[in-house]
Amino acid sequence: MEVSKRFLDRAKSNLRRYQKVLASAHSRDVNESDTSVIVSDFLADMLGYDKYSEVTTELAIKSTFCDLAIRVGGKIQFLIEVKSIGTDLRENHLRQATDYAANQGIEWVLLTNGARWSAHRVRFEQPIQTEEVFSVDLLDEACGPKDVLGKLYLISKEAASTAAIEAYLRRKEATSRYVLAQLLLGEPTVKLLRRQLRQLFPGLKVSEGDLEELMRAEVLKRDALEGDRAAAAAKMVRRLTRRRERSKVDSISSSPAPSSSSGPTPTHAS
Repeated sequence: MEVSKRFLDRAKSNLRRYQKVLASAHSRDVNESDTSVIVSDFLADMLGYDKYSEVTTELAIKSTFCDLAIRVGGKIQFLIEVKSIGTDLRENHLRQATDYAANQGIEWVLLTNGARWSAHRVRFEQPIQTEEVFSVDLLDEACGPKDVLGKLYLISKEAASTAAIEAYLRRKEATSRYVLAQLLLGEPTVKLLRRQLRQLFPGLKVSEGDLEELMRAEVLKRDALEGDRAAAAAKMVRRLTRRRERSKVDSISSSPAPSSSSGPTPTHAS
């Protein structure tokens, strides 16, 4: 993933300063209101948003107000749920923000206590679903500056204009263990595996069905094949496979027919 130089120039110089600010706030266990002030400044100094025109605390949703929202080009880009810096972020905090987003048709929610940031994509299904795209903790010494800045870039103003977080999510989905497990069980992969086995072990008799069953039972982890995420991955792979097959058929049917020679009929000398 390519990170904007403009973002790096601004964020690198501010990261260490905000880590000190957040560490101090954590030691003093500041309340939610004071944490929100730090977050608002962070959005401007680190992420590049105009604090006065692009960050708002006045977005009303069903007679209540969300903590913060980022508006870019007149469109709400992110809803932000802020908790006090000493609060462990939990599922119920995300659920509250998700309810806000679902009521407004907003796809992205950020959950933060100032130090920890997590980005979530809202799926408008029945029921409403969310998927965590990334999580990063600015006070976690195990997270190096490169990793922290790479994640924060995805929610920066520079990335908003290039839909970088969408591309990041697509890559994450495509390379998830659930999708890879489905591809390993797919017909092309099983055929290739059977062919390689027969080349290495002449005379070996094993069917594609046998290999698929062995992969399911003894090779792949069960959690990659079972549950809602595995079912969703299988559905996605089937949908994309059908789309690819239709595209190939359409390409063949739209190809021009080979032209026949229309030159004069050759004559033979008598």
